[in-house]
Amino acid sequence: MKYRLLTILLICLSGFIMARAMANETQDSMQSRLLAAAAQNQPKIVQRLLAAGVDIETRDRQGRTALLLATHHNAVETARILIEAGADVNAMDNISDSPYLYAGAEGRLEILRMTLDHGADLASVNRYGGTALIPAAHHGHVDTVRELLQTATDIDHVNNLGWTALLEAVILGDGGPVYIEIVKLLLDAGADADIADHDGVTPLLHAKQRGYADIVELLSRR
Repeated sequence: MKYRLLTILLICLSGFIMARAMANETQDSMQSRLLAAAAQNQPKIVQRLLAAGVDIETRDRQGRTALLLATHHNAVETARILIEAGADVNAMDNISDSPYLYAGAEGRLEILRMTLDHGADLASVNRYGGTALIPAAHHGHVDTVRELLQTATDIDHVNNLGWTALLEAVILGDGGPVYIEIVKLLLDAGADADIADHDGVTPLLHAKQRGYADIVELLSRR
């Protein structure tokens, strides 16, 4: 009798353990599907998975959330669903990218606007110690720079390289129309043209050294 009871208990325990393992496996699978659906801009699948209770902040091995993956792929509609469902627009991955910072740096303008409307941390910085404005200027995203200048972001923030957004636009730009426009936007918004890099070189001197005549003219007026 005792043997039979022990056998039944062992069977029940084994079944419970297997059921838990299957549940965990299913949850892991659903989390993976959420991340994949976000990257592939499949909003209906994302909605179904969120409705099924999948953690909206689940992460991949690089620490990227579904919202960050959607931002990487400029999956606007999926990003909208995730943000409206409460996804953290400031959740950083293993290299300090967040949906807000990445959208700013890579010119994902529609997603950037959504992050700004849902608590984007304007003071947050990327792995180079820069705000979203600095790489936006560096990468030549005119509309993104314009959008960020309408916020309270620190226009003269200095990153780990010793560069402001204005310095990056000059140093890492090509002096063409896009960067001329960005320099103009920054100056018109009050950027300090006298802030030099770690070597004491100002934006004006950098522009002169590179032969960027139009930018030299803009900076010389300040």
